[in-house]
Amino acid sequence: MSTAAFNTSKDPRDILLSPVVSEKSYALLDQGKYTFVVDPRSNKSEIKRAVESIFGVKVESVHTLNRPGKTRRTRFGTGKRKDTKRAIVTLREGTIDIFGTL
Repeated sequence: MSTAAFNTSKDPRDILLSPVVSEKSYALLDQGKYTFVVDPRSNKSEIKRAVESIFGVKVESVHTLNRPGKTRRTRFGTGKRKDTKRAIVTLREGTIDIFGTL
């Protein structure tokens, strides 16, 4: 088996999918915390490296939460929205312009 199959380095833009735009995430901006929708298979250290490489800031901590998709009734039975993962990133120094970069 080749070692290329075990390559764990991912592109940072594949890890961070989009910023979260909500009232709660706007309230966290004042504390230096930014919320992103991330790839469900990524871990905290990958998220930290991705934020530091894309935005050029220092990350203090990363908190993640898995959000299960809602079950919805449709005409043809029941359906389910996809599961998502969010990351709340606390910065040590610097700021992020989330609307101009991603």
